[in-house]
Amino acid sequence: MNNETKHTEKETRTTASKKAGVSNGMESVIYNAQGKKQGSVKLPESIFGVAWNDSLMHQVVTGMQANARSMVAHVKNRGEVRGGGKKPWAQKGTGRARHGSTRSPIWKGGGVTHGPRKDKNYSQAIPKKMRAKGLFMALSRKLKDSEIIFVDSFGLNGPKTAAAQKVLAILGGVSGFAKLATKRKNAALIALADPTEAAQKSFRNIGNVTCVAVRNLNPVSVLGNSYLIIENPEAAVAIIAQRVRKPVAKP
Repeated sequence: MNNETKHTEKETRTTASKKAGVSNGMESVIYNAQGKKQGSVKLPESIFGVAWNDSLMHQVVTGMQANARSMVAHVKNRGEVRGGGKKPWAQKGTGRARHGSTRSPIWKGGGVTHGPRKDKNYSQAIPKKMRAKGLFMALSRKLKDSEIIFVDSFGLNGPKTAAAQKVLAILGGVSGFAKLATKRKNAALIALADPTEAAQKSFRNIGNVTCVAVRNLNPVSVLGNSYLIIENPEAAVAIIAQRVRKPVAKP
Protein backbone atom coordinates (compact mmCIF):
# COMPACT_ATOMS: atom_id res chain seq x y z
CA MET A 1 0.00 0.00 0.00
CA ASN A 2 1.58 3.33 -1.06
CA ASN A 3 1.44 6.62 0.85
CA GLU A 4 -1.22 8.08 -1.43
CA THR A 5 -3.61 5.18 -0.74
CA LYS A 6 -3.04 5.45 3.04
CA HIS A 7 -3.70 9.18 2.91
CA THR A 8 -6.95 8.65 0.96
CA GLU A 9 -8.20 6.03 3.43
CA LYS A 10 -7.38 8.34 6.37
CA GLU A 11 -9.33 11.19 4.76
CA THR A 12 -12.30 8.86 4.21
CA ARG A 13 -12.38 7.78 7.87
CA THR A 14 -12.05 11.39 9.03
CA THR A 15 -14.92 12.53 6.79
CA ALA A 16 -17.16 9.73 8.06
CA SER A 17 -16.37 10.61 11.67
CA LYS A 18 -17.15 14.29 11.13
CA LYS A 19 -20.40 13.39 9.40
CA ALA A 20 -21.46 11.33 12.40
CA GLY A 21 -20.62 14.17 14.77
CA VAL A 22 -17.88 12.12 16.42
CA SER A 23 -14.32 13.22 17.05
CA ASN A 24 -11.29 11.05 17.69
CA GLY A 25 -12.18 11.14 21.40
CA MET A 26 -15.62 9.60 20.71
CA GLU A 27 -17.70 12.69 21.39
CA SER A 28 -21.06 13.49 19.88
CA VAL A 29 -23.22 16.59 19.71
CA ILE A 30 -26.24 16.97 22.00
CA TYR A 31 -29.28 18.80 20.63
CA ASN A 32 -32.18 20.37 22.49
CA ALA A 33 -35.88 20.18 21.65
CA GLN A 34 -35.46 23.22 19.36
CA GLY A 35 -32.88 21.42 17.20
CA LYS A 36 -29.98 23.57 18.39
CA LYS A 37 -26.63 22.29 19.63
CA GLN A 38 -26.64 22.16 23.40
CA GLY A 39 -23.26 20.62 24.10
CA SER A 40 -21.45 17.32 23.67
CA VAL A 41 -21.33 13.91 25.31
CA LYS A 42 -18.38 11.55 25.65
CA LEU A 43 -19.06 8.10 24.26
CA PRO A 44 -17.06 5.06 25.42
CA GLU A 45 -15.39 3.17 22.60
CA SER A 46 -16.31 -0.10 24.31
CA ILE A 47 -19.95 0.65 23.42
CA PHE A 48 -19.92 2.93 20.37
CA GLY A 49 -16.66 1.80 18.76
CA VAL A 50 -17.17 -1.97 18.51
CA ALA A 51 -16.24 -3.67 15.24
CA TRP A 52 -19.01 -5.39 13.29
CA ASN A 53 -19.22 -9.20 13.40
CA ASP A 54 -21.70 -10.72 10.95
CA SER A 55 -21.78 -14.17 12.54
CA LEU A 56 -22.36 -12.92 16.08
CA MET A 57 -25.04 -10.43 15.02
CA HIS A 58 -26.86 -13.08 12.98
CA GLN A 59 -26.86 -15.47 15.92
CA VAL A 60 -28.17 -12.83 18.34
CA VAL A 61 -30.89 -11.50 16.02
CA THR A 62 -32.18 -14.92 14.94
CA GLY A 63 -32.15 -16.07 18.57
CA MET A 64 -34.18 -13.07 19.71
CA GLN A 65 -36.65 -13.49 16.88
CA ALA A 66 -37.05 -17.17 17.75
CA ASN A 67 -37.65 -16.31 21.42
CA ALA A 68 -40.31 -13.80 20.40
CA ARG A 69 -42.08 -16.31 18.18
CA SER A 70 -45.62 -16.97 19.38
CA MET A 71 -47.05 -20.46 19.11
CA VAL A 72 -50.36 -19.81 17.34
CA ALA A 73 -50.63 -22.38 14.54
CA HIS A 74 -51.95 -25.67 15.89
CA VAL A 75 -53.69 -28.64 14.26
CA LYS A 76 -55.34 -31.75 15.70
CA ASN A 77 -54.17 -35.23 14.89
CA ARG A 78 -56.49 -38.20 14.41
CA GLY A 79 -56.57 -38.88 18.12
CA GLU A 80 -57.89 -35.39 18.96
CA VAL A 81 -60.64 -34.76 16.40
CA ARG A 82 -64.23 -35.71 17.20
CA GLY A 83 -66.00 -38.81 15.96
CA GLY A 84 -64.62 -41.82 14.17
CA GLY A 85 -65.53 -44.39 16.77
CA LYS A 86 -67.59 -46.54 14.46
CA LYS A 87 -66.11 -48.45 11.54
CA PRO A 88 -67.49 -46.84 8.34
CA TRP A 89 -68.35 -50.17 6.70
CA ALA A 90 -67.53 -53.83 6.90
CA GLN A 91 -63.95 -54.89 6.33
CA LYS A 92 -64.90 -57.16 3.41
CA GLY A 93 -67.70 -57.72 0.97
CA THR A 94 -68.51 -54.12 -0.02
CA GLY A 95 -66.05 -53.78 -2.90
CA ARG A 96 -64.61 -50.64 -1.37
CA ALA A 97 -61.31 -50.00 0.29
CA ARG A 98 -61.05 -50.98 3.93
CA HIS A 99 -61.27 -48.22 6.54
CA GLY A 100 -61.37 -48.31 10.30
CA SER A 101 -62.25 -44.69 11.12
CA THR A 102 -63.62 -41.57 9.43
CA ARG A 103 -61.02 -39.52 11.28
CA SER A 104 -58.13 -40.95 9.31
CA PRO A 105 -55.93 -38.22 7.74
CA ILE A 106 -57.13 -39.24 4.26
CA TRP A 107 -60.76 -38.48 5.16
CA LYS A 108 -62.42 -35.07 5.05
CA GLY A 109 -62.67 -33.79 8.62
CA GLY A 110 -60.00 -36.20 9.76
CA GLY A 111 -56.82 -35.46 11.67
CA VAL A 112 -53.83 -33.71 10.15
CA THR A 113 -50.51 -35.48 9.73
CA HIS A 114 -47.27 -33.65 10.59
CA GLY A 115 -49.04 -30.30 10.95
CA PRO A 116 -47.86 -27.36 13.11
CA ARG A 117 -48.20 -27.88 16.86
CA LYS A 118 -48.21 -25.11 19.45
CA ASP A 119 -46.32 -27.23 21.95
CA LYS A 120 -43.12 -26.97 19.90
CA ASN A 121 -40.35 -24.94 21.55
CA TYR A 122 -38.41 -22.58 19.25
CA SER A 123 -36.55 -20.67 21.98
CA GLN A 124 -32.79 -20.31 21.84
CA ALA A 125 -30.34 -19.49 24.62
CA ILE A 126 -28.39 -16.25 24.11
CA PRO A 127 -25.47 -15.66 26.50
CA LYS A 128 -25.55 -12.34 28.33
CA LYS A 129 -22.20 -11.19 26.98
CA MET A 130 -23.18 -12.09 23.42
CA ARG A 131 -26.45 -10.16 23.72
CA ALA A 132 -24.59 -7.14 25.11
CA LYS A 133 -21.98 -7.20 22.36
CA GLY A 134 -24.72 -7.48 19.74
CA LEU A 135 -26.28 -4.30 21.14
CA PHE A 136 -22.93 -2.51 21.19
CA MET A 137 -22.28 -3.48 17.56
CA ALA A 138 -25.71 -2.16 16.55
CA LEU A 139 -25.08 1.13 18.38
CA SER A 140 -21.63 1.42 16.82
CA ARG A 141 -23.04 0.85 13.33
CA LYS A 142 -25.76 3.45 13.89
CA LEU A 143 -23.23 6.00 15.11
CA LYS A 144 -20.88 5.26 12.21
CA ASP A 145 -23.73 5.73 9.72
CA SER A 146 -24.80 9.02 11.36
CA GLU A 147 -28.16 7.59 12.42
CA ILE A 148 -28.05 8.44 16.16
CA ILE A 149 -29.11 11.80 17.53
CA PHE A 150 -28.69 12.73 21.19
CA VAL A 151 -31.27 15.03 22.81
CA ASP A 152 -30.90 16.57 26.26
CA SER A 153 -34.67 16.60 26.91
CA PHE A 154 -37.91 16.59 24.92
CA GLY A 155 -39.48 19.01 27.37
CA LEU A 156 -42.81 17.17 27.55
CA ASN A 157 -44.57 18.12 30.76
CA GLY A 158 -47.79 16.31 29.91
CA PRO A 159 -49.10 13.74 27.45
CA LYS A 160 -49.54 15.69 24.23
CA THR A 161 -49.01 14.07 20.83
CA ALA A 162 -48.92 17.43 19.01
CA ALA A 163 -45.94 18.55 21.10
CA ALA A 164 -44.11 15.27 20.40
CA GLN A 165 -44.75 15.60 16.66
CA LYS A 166 -43.42 19.16 16.74
CA VAL A 167 -40.18 18.00 18.38
CA LEU A 168 -39.73 15.25 15.78
CA ALA A 169 -40.36 17.72 12.95
CA ILE A 170 -37.69 20.04 14.37
CA LEU A 171 -35.18 17.19 14.78
CA GLY A 172 -35.96 16.16 11.20
CA GLY A 173 -34.38 19.44 10.14
CA VAL A 174 -31.00 18.34 11.50
CA SER A 175 -28.63 17.43 8.70
CA GLY A 176 -28.97 13.75 7.77
CA PHE A 177 -32.26 13.15 9.61
CA ALA A 178 -34.76 14.17 6.92
CA LYS A 179 -36.48 10.75 6.94
CA LEU A 180 -37.57 11.38 10.51
CA ALA A 181 -40.48 13.48 9.29
CA THR A 182 -41.23 11.69 6.01
CA LYS A 183 -40.84 7.94 6.53
CA ARG A 184 -44.17 6.27 7.29
CA LYS A 185 -42.93 3.23 9.22
CA ASN A 186 -39.97 2.52 11.52
CA ALA A 187 -38.62 6.03 11.20
CA ALA A 188 -37.06 6.18 14.65
CA LEU A 189 -36.59 4.36 17.93
CA ILE A 190 -36.79 6.74 20.88
CA ALA A 191 -34.83 5.59 23.93
CA LEU A 192 -35.63 7.23 27.26
CA ALA A 193 -33.20 7.03 30.17
CA ASP A 194 -35.98 7.96 32.59
CA PRO A 195 -39.29 6.91 30.98
CA THR A 196 -42.14 9.17 32.06
CA GLU A 197 -45.81 8.70 31.49
CA ALA A 198 -45.97 12.02 29.65
CA ALA A 199 -43.29 11.03 27.13
CA GLN A 200 -44.60 7.51 26.56
CA LYS A 201 -48.19 8.67 26.00
CA SER A 202 -47.05 11.52 23.76
CA PHE A 203 -45.12 9.27 21.35
CA ARG A 204 -47.32 6.16 21.37
CA ASN A 205 -49.88 7.65 18.97
CA ILE A 206 -47.23 8.46 16.35
CA GLY A 207 -47.18 5.55 13.93
CA ASN A 208 -43.65 5.88 12.54
CA VAL A 209 -41.78 5.90 15.89
CA THR A 210 -41.39 3.52 18.81
CA CYS A 211 -40.67 4.61 22.37
CA VAL A 212 -38.75 2.33 24.76
CA ALA A 213 -36.67 2.57 27.90
CA VAL A 214 -32.90 2.57 27.44
CA ARG A 215 -32.59 -0.55 29.59
CA ASN A 216 -34.77 -2.40 27.06
CA LEU A 217 -32.66 -1.59 23.99
CA ASN A 218 -31.76 -4.60 21.87
CA PRO A 219 -30.14 -5.17 18.44
CA VAL A 220 -33.44 -6.08 16.75
CA SER A 221 -35.17 -2.82 17.68
CA VAL A 222 -32.08 -0.67 17.04
CA LEU A 223 -31.40 -2.08 13.57
CA GLY A 224 -35.11 -2.26 12.72
CA ASN A 225 -35.51 1.53 12.69
CA SER A 226 -33.90 4.15 10.49
CA TYR A 227 -32.78 6.39 13.35
CA LEU A 228 -32.12 6.13 17.06
CA ILE A 229 -32.98 9.09 19.30
CA ILE A 230 -31.50 8.95 22.80
CA GLU A 231 -32.76 11.36 25.46
CA ASN A 232 -30.51 12.36 28.38
CA PRO A 233 -27.43 10.71 26.79
CA GLU A 234 -25.17 10.80 29.85
CA ALA A 235 -27.62 8.79 31.96
CA ALA A 236 -28.45 6.56 28.98
CA VAL A 237 -24.80 5.66 28.35
CA ALA A 238 -24.37 4.82 32.04
CA ILE A 239 -27.37 2.47 31.88
CA ILE A 240 -26.09 0.77 28.72
CA ALA A 241 -22.64 0.32 30.26
CA GLN A 242 -24.17 -1.74 33.06
CA ARG A 243 -24.88 -4.52 30.56
CA VAL A 244 -21.34 -5.86 30.94
CA ARG A 245 -20.60 -4.98 34.55
CA LYS A 246 -20.19 -7.92 36.88
CA PRO A 247 -22.50 -7.94 39.91
CA VAL A 248 -20.81 -7.25 43.23
CA ALA A 249 -20.48 -10.42 45.30
CA LYS A 250 -22.30 -10.33 48.58
CA PRO A 251 -20.15 -11.00 51.70
